[in-house]
Amino acid sequence: MIDECDSRGAIGPAAARPRGLPVSPDPGAGRVRGSARFDPLGAALLTFAVACAGSGTVQLWRDELASWSAALRSPDELLAMLGNVDAGSGAYYLLLHGWVSLFGDSPAMLRMPSALAMGGAAAFVVLTARTLFDRRAALFAGVLFAAIPAVSRFGQEARAYAFVTLAVAAATWFLVRALHRPTALRWLPYGVAVTCAGLFHIVSLIVLLPHALIVLGRWWDARSWRLPTGYALAVLASLLPLLPLMVVARGQVGRQIGWLHPPHFRDLAGLWSTLSLSVPVSYALLAAAALPLAWPRGRRPAAELALVAALPVPAAWLISQTGPSYFLDRYLLFTLPAWAVLAAAGLGALRPRPLGVVGLVLLMALGVGDQRRLRTEHAKGPGDGKRAAAFIAAGYEPGDGLAPVGGRSERLFMFGPMVEYYLPEHVKPRDVFAERSAVAAHDLFPTECGRPARCLDGVRRVWVVTWSGTSNPYHGFPPDQEKALRDHYEVVGTTTAGTLQVTLVERTR
Repeated sequence: MIDECDSRGAIGPAAARPRGLPVSPDPGAGRVRGSARFDPLGAALLTFAVACAGSGTVQLWRDELASWSAALRSPDELLAMLGNVDAGSGAYYLLLHGWVSLFGDSPAMLRMPSALAMGGAAAFVVLTARTLFDRRAALFAGVLFAAIPAVSRFGQEARAYAFVTLAVAAATWFLVRALHRPTALRWLPYGVAVTCAGLFHIVSLIVLLPHALIVLGRWWDARSWRLPTGYALAVLASLLPLLPLMVVARGQVGRQIGWLHPPHFRDLAGLWSTLSLSVPVSYALLAAAALPLAWPRGRRPAAELALVAALPVPAAWLISQTGPSYFLDRYLLFTLPAWAVLAAAGLGALRPRPLGVVGLVLLMALGVGDQRRLRTEHAKGPGDGKRAAAFIAAGYEPGDGLAPVGGRSERLFMFGPMVEYYLPEHVKPRDVFAERSAVAAHDLFPTECGRPARCLDGVRRVWVVTWSGTSNPYHGFPPDQEKALRDHYEVVGTTTAGTLQVTLVERTR
């Protein structure tokens, strides 16, 4: 344990040392020896392996299909799209574009970058736990983080949330280092991590609030301006590169998340139940996380880390009351590393020591059922794009058209890409109601034809894709598109694929 800070980077003399400095050594002051050096790597590999398990089984859903559509475009096409929609995901789309160019776009490959990012987050979970508590807590934290169902869910999700989790976990670790010795070389990686968090999801910048409160508390103890000044400069430098993105994304927010409504009080409790994607795991985490607050050796670090874990939730709730709503469980996924460290510290502090191991095994067991559920084929949605594509491929003829239900349904569920992703390479029906393709429109969605009857000229057969559970093969279509199909086509065959209905219609006149 550090008894006083030395002159090379002291926050203050021994008499003024902030109470509650982490009880383990300064992470930059000495070298970790023995097998402990490999703890972060072990946690990273474990989390990566768990996240990859079954990642090729689950069918892609709407958000992942948007990522796929964006990643297949050239950099120029992608940048043109980002000027109109989804600028906040631009950094992830560019990264995924490079990845897909090298490794292809199978479900497992599309999702593997997220698994790698979750593995990186696990390494920072271990580093943070080892610095604030001890090696036992670090080992528990690495295992516990990998066992949380939401870590698997978003570790096999072709979206940016795993990268946000990695960036915030890294920023928290770098903050811990800077609290020990607030030098420019320690603030620099903190600022870079904050910038990365904002690039991948602007909402994650809420974490700056608990970070600032931690710095303020340390300043209150030491009464030295070195720490808050370094923090303020690091945050300012990290936010400056994000300003253009904030301006562009702000103009797109209505289209991106306009479907979200201001949350109610009951949504606070509801979010906690869904944050880990397992109700029993959520409440077991909360119970274990409360334990180090009663542990004298870890009370101050645990209280500070609890700010990182808990404060973003009510902060996002309050912000969402007066403007666009950002209150969504996956937007706050970045709080899970802090919760994992807190819970691991609590379990690690239990005596006798085997009791902590029992608690860890029990918590892991609570999530087994949800882990299995997350790996079923339709875990992310009931639409069966693979089966629908197989039906079309079996009866496809060159020159066939495709008519996925458009309008609001297409924007919410992406029926067209859901089927097109699973079609064989040689099966390429043309979207008959697309006046301009999504790429040509610089958008995620095509521009719909203004005169549907004319757009059907010369098309003998059309594969119509809409909702299942209805006898109307054109359910959900705009009236003018439905009329054009009814007037000129008759039904040849139909099938259902989960919530999808695919109908082949052939021209009569």
